[in-house]
Amino acid sequence: MPETMDRQQRLVVTIAVLASFVAFLDGSIVNVALPAIGRDLGGGLTTQQWTVDAYLITLGSLILLAGSVSDAFGRILVLRIGLIGFGVASVAISLAPDPVTLIIARAVQGAAGAFLVPSSLALITSSMRGPLQARAIGIWTALTTAATIGGPLVGGLFVDYLSWRFAFVVNIVPIAVTLWLLPRLALRDVRREDAAIDWTGAMLCTLGLGGMVFALIEQPNLGWGSPAIWMPLALGIALFAAFLVRQRTTRHPILPLGLFRVRNFWTGNVATAFIYGALTLNGFVVGVYLQQGAGLSATLAGLATIPTTVLLVVLSSPIGALAGRLGPRLFMTVGPLLMAAGSLLLLTVSADFDYWWQVLPSMIVFGLGLAVTVSPLTAAILGAIEPARSGIASAVNNAVSRVAGLIVIAMLAAIVGGSLNLGGFHRAALATAALMAAGGLVSFFGIRNPPRAPAAATGAGAAAS
Repeated sequence: MPETMDRQQRLVVTIAVLASFVAFLDGSIVNVALPAIGRDLGGGLTTQQWTVDAYLITLGSLILLAGSVSDAFGRILVLRIGLIGFGVASVAISLAPDPVTLIIARAVQGAAGAFLVPSSLALITSSMRGPLQARAIGIWTALTTAATIGGPLVGGLFVDYLSWRFAFVVNIVPIAVTLWLLPRLALRDVRREDAAIDWTGAMLCTLGLGGMVFALIEQPNLGWGSPAIWMPLALGIALFAAFLVRQRTTRHPILPLGLFRVRNFWTGNVATAFIYGALTLNGFVVGVYLQQGAGLSATLAGLATIPTTVLLVVLSSPIGALAGRLGPRLFMTVGPLLMAAGSLLLLTVSADFDYWWQVLPSMIVFGLGLAVTVSPLTAAILGAIEPARSGIASAVNNAVSRVAGLIVIAMLAAIVGGSLNLGGFHRAALATAALMAAGGLVSFFGIRNPPRAPAAATGAGAAAS
């Protein structure tokens, strides 16, 4: 395998980045737009939570279905479906006249986004192997995660100078470019003759998650004793349990539980749950508090995270290549612990707000930790599974990260103490640090480096040791 990418491989990476970019960008751009959405449409903290979680419910549950569809019917077909659906939903969000319409459109957008991430990343893992794959994953991770971190700046500019509605229409540009590039790809979809999709399992998963999240978000308003809370919670738990049972018995599971017998795969996904739950909590709280608590404009709140984005973009690719040679364990341990330290630095934020001394140091340390973590984490998990199942492996990992964020935001009122004031902001910083530290410890005790230094993604046998 050559050390440099050829033209088609560069095109694969470009398409993979652009297709995933819109899903990651939109997942974070909303954070800085939430105060403006609340002022325009009303509904307070509950509307803000549902604006985030409606997207994450469908994204987190249907991404498993999308991974199976991708492996069965072809990545390019699934990408086209996801891109068109995402564009239509983005326009609907920008035109939403009330919170209910907005939340429904966000749910549709999340469903379309579920078809983008696993298919785009599977294009890379199925067309490249070894150090070149590690480098490509590093590029993909850097740019897509930069979309997650840099989204608040894009959203802030639209909120301050135009309207929060334009922040969602911006997706149309990368979607159009990606659709234009797809026919130029030499790869062709191959449909498996025995392809079948577990639609029942997808429905059980979606309704199960939806019921549990509804109860967690609405509980502070209605109380645990209300039938409108404990009944959806109990039903959601039962449906999700039925989903897991079905995955053990159906011939075509959307969540192949056998994948979790591979050590690096299951350990990496546990670490992912802690790390990405913390990332979602941090992004939500910082984006909202810097506006509502510290009094910054939406643009300045978005600019606050730029140091993290810059460090991530600059360092992710070389760190991904280095982890491909040295193995992921050290990076997956040190990175989350650095992010935990960065989160603790936010405890210096006081009523007498000063970005340069109270927030900037946190953003720098947090950015270093994020850059050290994301590429090795992705490569370790996907490298543990054979290429033919890369679509579902990517889908499972992305589902874990989205569901972790979904649960954290649903529990936001309990984490911050009911109000995102200065005390609530500090409590969220402590919770973020605890989750990050847990992710680092899981990686240290659970992840195993492949036996050969350059094999960041040599297959399940090496990773399962």
